[in-house]
Amino acid sequence: MASRSRSYTQLLGLLSFILLTSTTAVRVGVILHKPSAPTLPVFREASAFRNGEHCVEADQIHIAMTLDTNYLRGTMAAVFSILQHSACPENLSFHFLSLSHFENDLFSSIKSTFPYLNFKIYQFDPNLVRSKISKSIREALDQPLNYARIYLADIVPPSVDRIIYLDSDLVVVDDIEKLWHVDMEGKVVAAPEYCHANFTHYFTKTFWSDPVLVKVLEGKRPCYFNTGVMVVDVDKWRKGLYTQKVEEWMTVQKQKRIYHLGSLPPFLLIFAGDIKAVNHRWNQHGLGGDNFEGRCRTLHPGPISLLHWSGKGKPWLRLDSRKPCIVDHLWAPYDLYRSSKHSLDE
Repeated sequence: MASRSRSYTQLLGLLSFILLTSTTAVRVGVILHKPSAPTLPVFREASAFRNGEHCVEADQIHIAMTLDTNYLRGTMAAVFSILQHSACPENLSFHFLSLSHFENDLFSSIKSTFPYLNFKIYQFDPNLVRSKISKSIREALDQPLNYARIYLADIVPPSVDRIIYLDSDLVVVDDIEKLWHVDMEGKVVAAPEYCHANFTHYFTKTFWSDPVLVKVLEGKRPCYFNTGVMVVDVDKWRKGLYTQKVEEWMTVQKQKRIYHLGSLPPFLLIFAGDIKAVNHRWNQHGLGGDNFEGRCRTLHPGPISLLHWSGKGKPWLRLDSRKPCIVDHLWAPYDLYRSSKHSLDE
């Protein structure tokens, strides 16, 4: 009887030890486990694009974009469209900015989709800007990567003296070299500008009623421009300390709430009325509708070199929901997303 009691006691002790060590292991795992990267969409491999006979290898064109996991499908379509319409695609150098913990997965995704692409991924530290961001009218505009363009000149190599910055929600339907060779005429930024837009709507009454703040626009004819398509003279940006100037306006925004829209208004305060105006064909913007409902919009009249789904509505989401706008069908041919249906078909 005593022997059976000892065996029972030993069994209970062993069971308690197993439960205790298992619980401890789970707790340690929770503490040490790193958040896993989101499952990235899978894309079809794009064809190899080669230079035409007239291309000069030394004529490199530098293009910068962010790699946001939520917009990766858009980025892939944008890159594909640029390559497809370029006469010298092997002369294109892509500079991608991403958050560090997704870098390896994003590199693999791009490499498998575009095996011949000349690209580099740079880590963007969100702590550079996180404390400076003020809440805007749409959550997507408040993400640190949306502000990465401010630090572009500090991130890309010193040898890069000019760069084209592009958003991920666009497709290019013309040779990007035409935009690259725009005559900057000594300006820091070149972009399509829209002087018919009501510039006062981009800032609050607090801004317009402050005589000190509004002096920044004195002597200018400020016009709206969209920062999703810009040619930037990186040398002039660095020498003019424009990163710090943008940060200064973000600090003012924290104190006085002088605008509502993400990273755009500081650019307007610094550069509006002092950019090199580019033909409107290089930014058919607003195809994503407004920032609240993302309603369908039609194309503006005139020739088109670039289609831009700025606004809330994104073409891949509307196509997937089977509620696309007419303009979304212009994006669809560049979509490399390999859906489960595509995989089964293959």
